[in-house]
Amino acid sequence: MEGQSAHPNQDPSRREKLTAGQHPGAVVLACSDSRVPVEIIFDQGLGDIFVIRTAGQITDLSVLASLEFAVDGLGVPLVVVLGHESCGAVKAAHTALEGGDLPGGFQRVLIEKVTPSLLAARKDGRTEVSEFEQRHVAEIVEHIVDRSPEIKARLADGRVGVVGLRYRLSDGLAETVVTKGVSENPLI
Repeated sequence: MEGQSAHPNQDPSRREKLTAGQHPGAVVLACSDSRVPVEIIFDQGLGDIFVIRTAGQITDLSVLASLEFAVDGLGVPLVVVLGHESCGAVKAAHTALEGGDLPGGFQRVLIEKVTPSLLAARKDGRTEVSEFEQRHVAEIVEHIVDRSPEIKARLADGRVGVVGLRYRLSDGLAETVVTKGVSENPLI
């Protein structure tokens, strides 16, 4: 936030060390938005974070498989869902709900995957786009836990925590939206 990045683990010796394997400290499902580069936001280097990016941090089977690989195969103790301020997918879903404008092609899938989060937020009386962005992060966290038996089991026995964050482009803060199993887990 203060613009004082350390840029750790970005040298050739770190890269060479990683040829033997990876042991990231977190897996992050983030939006594909070019303004939200995960390693830069969290000032991390090579091998520090296992990153999965999709527009609107939406999930499908390959995303869930990648999350499970990180948690089960690599032993990552923390799952992060990282949404952000000014999310185009949330804005597009909001525009579609307001005026019925749907994009063509596969972009329509974004609207279909994000709209339930907005409807849930509206049901709770939320009206601001920032509230829709936060709710979408929370819904994705719930979706991951509900649909992944590996993550659900590891969350239940304390081997993994799940956190939903919303990154604010305006000031660089990653605000907490939801946490699951984090305060109980001494590894996190």
